[in-house]
Amino acid sequence: MNLLESINDPAQLRKLPPELLRPLADELRQFLLDSVSQTGGHLSSNLGTVELTIALHYVFDTPRDRLVWDVGHQTYPHKILTGRRERMHTLRQLGGISGFPRRDESRYDTFGTAHSSTSISAALGMAHAARLKGEHCKAIAVIGDGAMSAGLAFEALNNAGIDEDLDLLVVLNDNDMSISPPVGALNGYLARLMSGRFYAAARNVSRRLPGPVRELARRIEEHAKGMVVPPATLFEEFGFHYIGPIDGHDLDALVPTLQNIRDLKGPQFLHVVTKKGQGYKLAEADPILYHGTGKFNPSVGIVPAQSRTTYTEVFGEWLCDMAAVDRRLVGITPAMREGSGLVRFEQRFPERYFDVGIAEQHAVTFGAGLAAEGMKPVVAIYSTFLQRAYDQLIHDVALQNLDVTFALDRAGLVGPDGATHAGNYDIAFVRCVPHMVLMAASDENECRRMLTTAFHYPGPAAVRYPRGAGPGVPVERELSAIELGKAEVRRQGKDIAILAFGSMVAPSLAAGAELGATVANMRFIKPLDVELAVRLAREHARVVTVEEGSVMGGAGAAVAEALAAAGVVKPLLMLGLPDRFIEHGDPALLLASVGLDAKGIAASIRQRFGTAEPRLVVSNG
Repeated sequence: MNLLESINDPAQLRKLPPELLRPLADELRQFLLDSVSQTGGHLSSNLGTVELTIALHYVFDTPRDRLVWDVGHQTYPHKILTGRRERMHTLRQLGGISGFPRRDESRYDTFGTAHSSTSISAALGMAHAARLKGEHCKAIAVIGDGAMSAGLAFEALNNAGIDEDLDLLVVLNDNDMSISPPVGALNGYLARLMSGRFYAAARNVSRRLPGPVRELARRIEEHAKGMVVPPATLFEEFGFHYIGPIDGHDLDALVPTLQNIRDLKGPQFLHVVTKKGQGYKLAEADPILYHGTGKFNPSVGIVPAQSRTTYTEVFGEWLCDMAAVDRRLVGITPAMREGSGLVRFEQRFPERYFDVGIAEQHAVTFGAGLAAEGMKPVVAIYSTFLQRAYDQLIHDVALQNLDVTFALDRAGLVGPDGATHAGNYDIAFVRCVPHMVLMAASDENECRRMLTTAFHYPGPAAVRYPRGAGPGVPVERELSAIELGKAEVRRQGKDIAILAFGSMVAPSLAAGAELGATVANMRFIKPLDVELAVRLAREHARVVTVEEGSVMGGAGAAVAEALAAAGVVKPLLMLGLPDRFIEHGDPALLLASVGLDAKGIAASIRQRFGTAEPRLVVSNG
């Protein structure tokens, strides 16, 4: 690791002679593999961007030249080369460095990214800002072929290409695109040719030709490139100068091509082809398995561990079982087949399985179209990604009261992925939408029953459930539903009534046992079991609500509204996620840090109420 240890910032990298870049890439790849195997994290995508990262920092004057990484889960090589090598052992841990770019972590992280398809828009904004300020620098967006499927990326391309003098470079990191021709010497030669000064000069000359001749020259160039590189025509129609495809692991081709592009004016589009898991045979063979890993031995590879059933697995089993009895069921996912548990569904019901790519807005409206024709779509989506389709949820589904079921995975804190992926807000933004039904599962079996309830409800309904395993409750095979809007009392006590939602039922029961409190599993956030909430409030001196979601506008607020409307005035303590973004780290530690474990819930209740007489904190106006 002699070379890598000498690089603490890109300025030192740029001093290396070109012949040392390949040995540096080898060292960087080995360091990356060793590091991620000890901490867990995203592996395949980062192994695939080693050479591209080196080339970009080697050619461009970062951070003066702005480098924006789309999604950001492929930025570990970037972090290592920009002064964070010694902190990689803290990756995605509480108090450690993030698994994604963050502006407050490094000046080289010019834009925070973790959701996909934002890079071109952000880089375009930076390019315009540089021109308005009179600064001479390049804005570079690195975007994957998967992220290019989102409408936001094309909105940015459409806006960027109208300005012929903008210093913007879009690098398409293509690691699975079927339109790519074979990458070899000819393609590398063509990429260098099309990025060279002679070619650029020829283009400039053609622009000054008389109208008919200029149009003829443009058509000849367009068709000649289209025969060799099919994507060229598409991106050139957006106003970009298309270059590529080029081997993204060939530094001898990457560096000179980028050097040529650096001196070109106007929007440039470089198409590079890389391989996920490059350099580690196990990851190359199964890049999906090695996309996000826990700790593992690199010499052995990932060994599946025996663990309790996860909520995602419960959903996957339910989806197959329900599809077997109702042929109207259609499964939809925005590029999260494995993450959302649809692998077996695709295998058993391929004609009813739709992966729409990273296109959450389309996923929801596509489901609305299916529902409008009498089908029963189930949209499997992470809570954090439903945020990207909020207008479609309201306008296309709820407003028309269409029968779409939403399976909201990763609801609540998600641990190592941090604030960008946490599902903290779905309670607040779903419950305010008319016609919506929203449930929160407290265990595996209840999750299955709630999914059945949502599916049979003749309108839009959502079930939220957390990441990982549940408390270990056996799952019944029956497809039984729950009475709409009905909660249940799980523990009878006195003085204090704890109204718990979803994942907070288990710790609330533990806290309730310690305090001698009544504990209710509220099940439904909307429609809320108002009758039970009001009865418990009248029978107890104090009321506590607990949820793994934002307190502001959350389930506790729904209870407060219900009590106020019923004219019930009792001291009310609302526990949930605070009004701040919560860092990455171990999920149990994060919950404890915000007082949402059993110990924290009991402590908050004691701190608020103690032995004093209750104070009036809710008013009916």
